[in-house]
Amino acid sequence: MAHTPAPAHAHALVVGGGIAGDMTALLLERDGWKVTVAEIAPALRTGGQTVDVRGDSREVLEQAGLIEQALDCLVPQRGAAWIDARERRLATMPVEAFDGRGLVSREELLRTDLARIIHEAAGPGVTHRFGETVDALEDTATGVRARFRSGTEEEFDLVVGSDGAHSRVRALRFGPEENYRKPLGLAHAWFTLHEQPDTPALDSWFLIHNAPGRLSVEARPGHPGQQEIGLTFAADTLPPRNDRQAQLALLDRTFAGAGWRTAEFLAAAREATDFALDTLDQIHMPSWRSGRIVLLGDSAWCASPLSGLGTALALRGAAELTTALRTAGAPADLTRIPTALADFERTMRPRAASAQQLPPGRVAAAAPNTAWGIRANALAMRAIQSPALRPLMNRAFNASEHGRRTGPAPAPRTTPAT
Repeated sequence: MAHTPAPAHAHALVVGGGIAGDMTALLLERDGWKVTVAEIAPALRTGGQTVDVRGDSREVLEQAGLIEQALDCLVPQRGAAWIDARERRLATMPVEAFDGRGLVSREELLRTDLARIIHEAAGPGVTHRFGETVDALEDTATGVRARFRSGTEEEFDLVVGSDGAHSRVRALRFGPEENYRKPLGLAHAWFTLHEQPDTPALDSWFLIHNAPGRLSVEARPGHPGQQEIGLTFAADTLPPRNDRQAQLALLDRTFAGAGWRTAEFLAAAREATDFALDTLDQIHMPSWRSGRIVLLGDSAWCASPLSGLGTALALRGAAELTTALRTAGAPADLTRIPTALADFERTMRPRAASAQQLPPGRVAAAAPNTAWGIRANALAMRAIQSPALRPLMNRAFNASEHGRRTGPAPAPRTTPAT
């Protein structure tokens, strides 16, 4: 595809090298921009659980020419099963449920593989600076001057903050996180378990064990020889993100006696190189843009992993932002950037707002508080798949703009910041 050459000085800074940031960088480069990506992690982030390639995710990956690579990395899936402490099944939802629109899809890959595919697709016009972020952003007559943590300064024509729910760009330009954060009352740890000869097999099933006290213990298929583990519990605040020992001690206390394979998972958390823990929150902002600075992905609209739409929104947001810039005439006409950012927000905000509207009871069902609640959740998962309710559920799917998953989300699809 031919692209109009951009002015030599058309230079965009993308802060945050996750799925949203790297897809934005890729698409901007294809439109003729020079792009710098600043990522605080020392290397491309690994970890995160599975993401599916339905709906917006598939459409954007197809448009970017990356869908075949994504499909080559699929992890075999048979569905989700809710189990008791002895691994007896209370309810199941196979991948065939709701014509493939249920909780688990046949077409799922690990977040780390999707991030790698997008990252490696970038050309020489994209430069990644790992171990780097911004410490100051100052408007100039012709753009934005960024001061980096390394001490260097540089001017950019456009700054995109795609650095996750704890966004540095948002804090610098729009104010403290607490002004926009809406806690959902849950926290989630996720990491990879490396199987041993005696590790119980998952047989391609996503297994969910709920225990009273709002505890959820999950294991789902990963790469061969690996299982992706999740631990969900009630919390609004957590130990500092850089204090892993305090985080592990909190998990040990919280999940003591939870049953099933919990003790095995807690031990694996101590060895995992991709361990992460965070609260489940939403981000609500009155505006995502200021001058030539714009927020994208969880930085702007985090719907929480309970929505199941984080990756789809990240990819769609990257596509809509670059389309708005192209339509407005940027980068050939850089004066049109503010107009493009307004158009982007006008297009994208209804999608984000829709994703943030979690169905009633969704948070509570992710980690029921009582034994009765656990049984009721399993009964609901069976009931919505019954012949009597199936037509109603199919109509709900057809009316959904994004084809969101059905029923209460039993286990958040948490990923590193995007």
